[in-house]
Amino acid sequence: MAAAPRVFAFRDARWVPDPVLEPSAAVRSPQPVPLVIDNGSFQTRAGWASPDPAVPAEPLLRFRSLAARSRGARGGAGAETQVGNDLGSPEPLRWLLRSPFDRNVPVQLELQELLLDHVFQRLGVASQGCVDHPIVLTEAVCNPLYSRQMMSELLFECYQVPKVSYGVDSLYSFYHNRRQNWPCSGLVISSGYQCTHILPVLEGRLDAKNCKRINLGGCQAAVYLQRLLQLKYPGHFAAITLSRMEEILHEHSYIAEDYIEELQKWRSPEYYENNVHKMQLPFSNKLLGSTLTSEEKQERRQQQLRRLQELNARRREEKLQLDQERLDRLLYVQELLEDGQMDQFHKALVELNMDSAEELQSYINKLSLSVEQTKQKILQAEVNIEVDVVDSKPEPVFNLAEYHQLFLGTERIRAPEIVFQPSLIGEDQAGIAETMQYVLERYPKEQQAILVQNVFLTGGNTMYPGLKARVQKELLEMRPFQSSFQVHLASSPVLDAWYGARDWAVEYMTREEGWITRKDYEEKGGEYLKEHCASNVYVPIRLPKQAPRAAEASAPSRALTSSEQP
Repeated sequence: MAAAPRVFAFRDARWVPDPVLEPSAAVRSPQPVPLVIDNGSFQTRAGWASPDPAVPAEPLLRFRSLAARSRGARGGAGAETQVGNDLGSPEPLRWLLRSPFDRNVPVQLELQELLLDHVFQRLGVASQGCVDHPIVLTEAVCNPLYSRQMMSELLFECYQVPKVSYGVDSLYSFYHNRRQNWPCSGLVISSGYQCTHILPVLEGRLDAKNCKRINLGGCQAAVYLQRLLQLKYPGHFAAITLSRMEEILHEHSYIAEDYIEELQKWRSPEYYENNVHKMQLPFSNKLLGSTLTSEEKQERRQQQLRRLQELNARRREEKLQLDQERLDRLLYVQELLEDGQMDQFHKALVELNMDSAEELQSYINKLSLSVEQTKQKILQAEVNIEVDVVDSKPEPVFNLAEYHQLFLGTERIRAPEIVFQPSLIGEDQAGIAETMQYVLERYPKEQQAILVQNVFLTGGNTMYPGLKARVQKELLEMRPFQSSFQVHLASSPVLDAWYGARDWAVEYMTREEGWITRKDYEEKGGEYLKEHCASNVYVPIRLPKQAPRAAEASAPSRALTSSEQP
């Protein structure tokens, strides 16, 4: 039995502007509690870290890490900057959108300041003089020192925060999902909007030397899917937007356990009909210039057919009348010849522009045949009118809704497959399986066995159905025979980074470990990092030692003396 057609409508949900929240008294007494900000390249999440049950233990703000500055009205109004959910919908402003991130590293600090202003304003934090709450902020794996330096300068100099702590989002998620019987070591696979990371964790600490990054994520999958569908449906080029492609990826795509085998399944017409997803684009019936039903259209067609047949019948009758009059005139001239009235006959031939009686007879035969045919056509037309009225069949109706449908077949697996096969989009990079094998081979076999006992998947780009089974299959192929491994998926791949950062902030709220104070910032510089269980590894800047000034002064004199010698 054939499955019912799967037609899905695009939600095209508009972003609701974030309200200005009134912070509870528990976030300020007995002391200001930390503010946790998951600074992601796709979405920013912010909320409070407090053990008080009166404070929600979930992010209060969630908005896209985007900003757009309008050009201003002609009447003299200045340019207006909108951030996150205040944009409403990204598509009308697609070419004005700006992000502070280059890949997953914040580099545009003026845009980052806009995002932080939005967070503080909507959470009810007064940021005019200073922000007196400690800040827990996520950063990229192996974050460049220059990026951390600019971020610390922004927080300490602009907002006057008392202290700040930096941590890696995927490590926060790893420790939030850690259970009692979980080992402290593991292999974290974090796939986000811009990048995918393979992070080995040994005895509770990140092994930064063996971390690897793949420059592919949800953004590249959305662009690839948009290109596939625009080539497939060039008539709907403008309607195939990035926002709708992200919706398809989140709700209709999946990872194939065996990509080639899955493609073979899609070649079957029955499998295609049972598994294709039809995405309904918005359309209007006014495009056809009419909103009539099929019965009304059929009735109108019959009326038009009757009018056309009546017009043709009227023209035939007029032609028959003219031909009959001329035939009667020619027969009258022929009677003159038969009656022997030769003078009148020759005079009539001259008026008819004829030369002989044979020519007259030829015209009489032709007109007689024409009159007879016209009479037959008139009779046949009358019969056809009756038949058309009784036996007319409805014409096929053009299905406008079906014309505005996108059929998702192999596109459901081709777009998310790029993280395993980057060559699909022409990228000269290794996929997740090859990179994972490369990282494992950098360790002895004993440590490899420890790492694969806890392969942890996190990040928004790991929410595809079938991803866990695909990673298990890849591990089964690369690991030795009869060796064991465990693959775990984060309980909430998108929000667990924020939950883990909150758990850390609540636990270390009164400790000094992991917190960078203003004194540390002033003494050791903005790139300084205090390490903790979910942080990067701090590698200080090593500048070359300068020679003493006395040695610098004596060096030119020695060179001058040596040059004067013969």
